Amino acid sequence: MVKPLTAEQAVFLLQDVYMPVLKAEHRVTKAVLEAVPADKPDYRPDPNAKSAMELLRHIAAAENRFLETTINGEFNTATGAIPENVKTPNEIAAWYAQQFEKNCDALNKLSGEQLTKMVDFRGLFSRPAVAYLQIGINHSIHHRGQLSTYLRPMGGKVPAIYGESYDSAQAKKAAG
Repeated sequence: MVKPLTAEQAVFLLQDVYMPVLKAEHRVTKAVLEAVPADKPDYRPDPNAKSAMELLRHIAAAENRFLETTINGEFNTATGAIPENVKTPNEIAAWYAQQFEKNCDALNKLSGEQLTKMVDFRGLFSRPAVAYLQIGINHSIHHRGQLSTYLRPMGGKVPAIYGESYDSAQAKKAAG
Protein backbone atom coordinates (compact mmCIF):
# COMPACT_ATOMS: atom_id res chain seq x y z
CA MET A 1 0.00 0.00 0.00
CA VAL A 2 1.31 3.45 -0.96
CA LYS A 3 1.49 5.88 1.92
CA PRO A 4 0.31 9.45 1.31
CA LEU A 5 2.96 12.09 0.76
CA THR A 6 3.72 13.95 3.98
CA ALA A 7 4.06 17.73 4.21
CA GLU A 8 7.73 17.32 5.12
CA GLN A 9 8.36 15.12 2.08
CA ALA A 10 6.55 17.59 -0.18
CA VAL A 11 8.73 20.48 1.03
CA PHE A 12 11.83 18.34 0.44
CA LEU A 13 10.65 17.54 -3.09
CA LEU A 14 10.00 21.21 -3.82
CA GLN A 15 13.20 22.64 -2.39
CA ASP A 16 15.77 19.90 -2.96
CA VAL A 17 14.50 18.10 -6.05
CA TYR A 18 12.19 20.20 -8.22
CA MET A 19 13.44 23.78 -7.76
CA PRO A 20 17.03 23.06 -8.88
CA VAL A 21 15.73 21.10 -11.89
CA LEU A 22 13.13 23.75 -12.75
CA LYS A 23 15.76 26.49 -12.73
CA ALA A 24 18.22 24.50 -14.85
CA GLU A 25 15.56 23.49 -17.39
CA HIS A 26 14.16 27.03 -17.47
CA ARG A 27 17.51 28.44 -18.66
CA VAL A 28 17.63 25.90 -21.47
CA THR A 29 14.01 26.39 -22.47
CA LYS A 30 14.44 30.18 -22.54
CA ALA A 31 17.47 29.78 -24.84
CA VAL A 32 15.45 27.58 -27.23
CA LEU A 33 12.55 30.06 -27.25
CA GLU A 34 14.96 32.93 -27.99
CA ALA A 35 16.57 30.94 -30.82
CA VAL A 36 13.38 30.89 -32.91
CA PRO A 37 13.93 33.22 -35.89
CA ALA A 38 11.43 36.09 -35.65
CA ASP A 39 10.86 36.04 -39.41
CA LYS A 40 9.75 32.37 -39.48
CA PRO A 41 6.86 32.14 -36.96
CA ASP A 42 4.67 30.13 -39.33
CA TYR A 43 7.26 27.40 -40.01
CA ARG A 44 6.00 23.86 -39.47
CA PRO A 45 7.75 20.68 -40.62
CA ASP A 46 4.45 19.04 -41.55
CA PRO A 47 0.95 20.37 -42.25
CA ASN A 48 -0.31 18.56 -39.13
CA ALA A 49 2.40 19.96 -36.83
CA LYS A 50 2.06 23.08 -34.71
CA SER A 51 3.74 26.14 -36.18
CA ALA A 52 6.89 27.39 -34.46
CA MET A 53 4.91 30.25 -32.91
CA GLU A 54 2.12 27.97 -31.71
CA LEU A 55 4.67 25.67 -30.12
CA LEU A 56 6.65 28.54 -28.62
CA ARG A 57 3.51 30.05 -27.05
CA HIS A 58 2.35 26.63 -25.84
CA ILE A 59 5.66 25.91 -24.07
CA ALA A 60 5.80 29.29 -22.34
CA ALA A 61 2.16 29.27 -21.25
CA ALA A 62 1.89 25.61 -20.24
CA GLU A 63 5.05 25.57 -18.13
CA ASN A 64 3.78 28.51 -16.12
CA ARG A 65 0.33 26.90 -15.92
CA PHE A 66 1.84 23.82 -14.26
CA LEU A 67 3.71 26.03 -11.78
CA GLU A 68 0.47 27.90 -11.05
CA THR A 69 -1.32 24.58 -10.57
CA THR A 70 1.03 23.84 -7.69
CA ILE A 71 0.70 27.38 -6.33
CA ASN A 72 -3.10 27.60 -6.58
CA GLY A 73 -3.94 23.98 -5.82
CA GLU A 74 -6.03 23.59 -8.96
CA PHE A 75 -5.44 22.88 -12.64
CA ASN A 76 -6.97 25.77 -14.55
CA THR A 77 -6.49 26.11 -18.31
CA ALA A 78 -7.34 29.82 -18.07
CA THR A 79 -4.14 30.57 -16.13
CA GLY A 80 -0.77 31.11 -17.74
CA ALA A 81 -2.17 32.80 -20.84
CA ILE A 82 0.28 34.98 -22.75
CA PRO A 83 -1.04 38.50 -23.41
CA GLU A 84 -1.96 39.08 -27.05
CA ASN A 85 0.46 42.03 -27.31
CA VAL A 86 3.39 39.66 -26.60
CA LYS A 87 4.14 38.51 -30.13
CA THR A 88 7.79 37.92 -31.05
CA PRO A 89 9.93 35.00 -29.89
CA ASN A 90 12.06 37.36 -27.76
CA GLU A 91 8.97 39.01 -26.22
CA ILE A 92 7.52 35.60 -25.41
CA ALA A 93 10.84 34.43 -23.92
CA ALA A 94 10.96 37.59 -21.77
CA TRP A 95 7.35 37.09 -20.63
CA TYR A 96 8.12 33.44 -19.90
CA ALA A 97 11.14 34.39 -17.76
CA GLN A 98 9.22 37.10 -15.88
CA GLN A 99 6.31 34.76 -15.08
CA PHE A 100 8.71 31.99 -14.12
CA GLU A 101 10.48 34.21 -11.57
CA LYS A 102 7.16 35.37 -10.11
CA ASN A 103 5.95 31.78 -9.88
CA CYS A 104 9.21 30.54 -8.31
CA ASP A 105 8.87 33.22 -5.62
CA ALA A 106 5.32 32.01 -4.92
CA LEU A 107 6.40 28.35 -4.91
CA ASN A 108 9.05 29.05 -2.28
CA LYS A 109 6.36 30.43 0.04
CA LEU A 110 4.10 27.35 -0.07
CA SER A 111 3.54 25.23 3.01
CA GLY A 112 3.80 21.47 3.09
CA GLU A 113 0.03 21.30 3.43
CA GLN A 114 -0.45 23.34 0.25
CA LEU A 115 2.02 21.12 -1.58
CA THR A 116 0.21 17.92 -0.56
CA LYS A 117 -3.27 19.14 -1.56
CA MET A 118 -4.72 16.70 -4.08
CA VAL A 119 -5.32 18.35 -7.46
CA ASP A 120 -7.53 16.92 -10.19
CA PHE A 121 -6.19 16.94 -13.76
CA ARG A 122 -9.17 17.19 -16.10
CA GLY A 123 -10.87 14.22 -14.44
CA LEU A 124 -8.08 11.91 -15.63
CA PHE A 125 -6.09 11.63 -12.41
CA SER A 126 -5.44 13.36 -9.12
CA ARG A 127 -1.98 14.08 -7.68
CA PRO A 128 -0.52 16.13 -4.84
CA ALA A 129 0.04 19.73 -6.00
CA VAL A 130 3.83 19.35 -5.81
CA ALA A 131 3.70 16.49 -8.36
CA TYR A 132 2.57 18.94 -11.05
CA LEU A 133 6.07 20.39 -11.04
CA GLN A 134 7.47 17.13 -12.44
CA ILE A 135 4.59 16.87 -14.90
CA GLY A 136 5.37 20.42 -16.06
CA ILE A 137 9.09 19.67 -16.38
CA ASN A 138 8.37 16.61 -18.52
CA HIS A 139 5.89 18.55 -20.65
CA SER A 140 8.34 21.40 -21.29
CA ILE A 141 11.22 19.07 -22.15
CA HIS A 142 9.01 17.19 -24.61
CA HIS A 143 7.83 20.28 -26.47
CA ARG A 144 11.22 22.01 -26.23
CA GLY A 145 12.65 18.98 -28.08
CA GLN A 146 10.04 19.43 -30.78
CA LEU A 147 10.81 23.12 -31.13
CA SER A 148 14.57 22.58 -31.16
CA THR A 149 14.18 20.32 -34.22
CA TYR A 150 12.53 23.23 -36.03
CA LEU A 151 15.45 25.62 -35.49
CA ARG A 152 17.95 24.60 -38.18
CA PRO A 153 15.34 24.17 -40.95
CA MET A 154 14.11 27.67 -40.01
CA GLY A 155 17.62 29.08 -40.36
CA GLY A 156 18.18 29.33 -36.61
CA LYS A 157 20.88 27.96 -34.35
CA VAL A 158 20.35 25.21 -31.78
CA PRO A 159 21.61 26.35 -28.37
CA ALA A 160 23.40 24.06 -25.95
CA ILE A 161 20.75 21.91 -24.29
CA TYR A 162 22.43 19.04 -22.39
CA GLY A 163 25.98 19.84 -23.32
CA GLU A 164 27.21 21.60 -26.42
CA SER A 165 25.27 21.60 -29.65
CA TYR A 166 26.97 21.83 -33.02
CA ASP A 167 25.87 25.47 -33.25
CA SER A 168 27.06 26.44 -29.76
CA ALA A 169 30.41 24.71 -30.43
CA GLN A 170 30.79 26.64 -33.71
CA ALA A 171 29.97 29.93 -31.97
CA LYS A 172 32.53 29.13 -29.26
CA LYS A 173 35.16 28.29 -31.89
CA ALA A 174 34.47 31.53 -33.78
CA ALA A 175 34.68 33.60 -30.58
CA GLY A 176 37.91 31.93 -29.42
